[in-house]
Amino acid sequence: MLEGKNIILGICGSIAAYKSALLVRLLIKAGASVQVVMTPEATSFITPLTLSTLSKKSVLVEYSKPETGEWNNHVELGLWADIFIIAPASANTLAKMAGGQSDNLLTAVYLSAKCPVFFAPAMDLDMWKHPATQQNIQKLQAYGNILIPPGNGELASGLFGEGRMAEPEEIVSFLTAEIKKKLPLTDQKILVTAGPTYEAIDPVRFIGNHSSGKMGFAIADQLAAMGAEVTLISGPTVQMSNQQSVKRIDVTSAAEMLEACLQYYKNSKACIMCAAVADFTPVSVSAQKIKKHDDGLNIELKKTIDILKTLGEQKRNGQVLVGFALETNNEEKNAIEKLQKKNLDFIVLNSLNDKGAGFKTDTNKITIIDHNLQKTTFALKDKVEVAKDICDKVTELIKP
Repeated sequence: MLEGKNIILGICGSIAAYKSALLVRLLIKAGASVQVVMTPEATSFITPLTLSTLSKKSVLVEYSKPETGEWNNHVELGLWADIFIIAPASANTLAKMAGGQSDNLLTAVYLSAKCPVFFAPAMDLDMWKHPATQQNIQKLQAYGNILIPPGNGELASGLFGEGRMAEPEEIVSFLTAEIKKKLPLTDQKILVTAGPTYEAIDPVRFIGNHSSGKMGFAIADQLAAMGAEVTLISGPTVQMSNQQSVKRIDVTSAAEMLEACLQYYKNSKACIMCAAVADFTPVSVSAQKIKKHDDGLNIELKKTIDILKTLGEQKRNGQVLVGFALETNNEEKNAIEKLQKKNLDFIVLNSLNDKGAGFKTDTNKITIIDHNLQKTTFALKDKVEVAKDICDKVTELIKP
């Protein structure tokens, strides 16, 4: 859920600031880009050097960089961030935030932030229980800020009770859960296939195609970013998913891909068949490497089982099935025929005649044709953007 997110971590003057180092590390590990902003008081509890080393970004404390006089633009920071977390949030900073005061860079960035703001208080029991603190928290929540509740435990004063900052692992889990609530495909199980299949001739050679898997992986990543529980069945490819939550199943042949699809399809709300599956496979596979002969080599082929047609026959009410048609001639006619024969909800058509479309490119140009034969043609785009268009259409069908 946090992959690719720009996160500002605000750190206030509190003994709990020592936990911020682990929090930065966990956010980075989750795939986020983290910019640390500290109050001047926070630097007494943990050094900017530690946090800049972990975040791989200079830590911001003052309105300008002392060595150059360059301005740390709080407005740009507020626009850059997808998420703003203040952890630990001291009673002093909470009061400033609630009152709209801006006497340091952190509070200035807070007032400029356009993104969701989370705050994890850290203070002693009596400070936490004080009516003024509780009133400030209520104000902040009324403004739309999100409280990450403190835990019970031993406090710096030696008292035991509420006011202890949530643990870094708890903060990351809290963020993930909050983000997931607002995503359009939360908890929807979606199956995606990607890449080529390789059909063995002997232990060395195979019949394959030029599919790189880029389009299928981009779709899987986009679906995961939209909250879906994605299973990605991939043929041989060097591609890697950017979303840690994607469950990847590696296969080689069309038969292996069929077996994996049948295992996961029945529990999936949607299936996007982006893989370039071989239509034919050798009748027999030599156990030994076939030696070169002067009179050539004849390989007898048989049809593979049509995975997309098989899934279309098993499709239940409410399930969404999407296919791809990569064509070189009679593109639209062939795509519509495939759409109808295989019981698809829509088909994604692209043509090798379009420059920048097809295998191994970073771009694609598609036309989506739905079961009512309504067409939507898109301009040439990066495959990441094409994936968004396809996933938006899937979302539209899942949640009409």
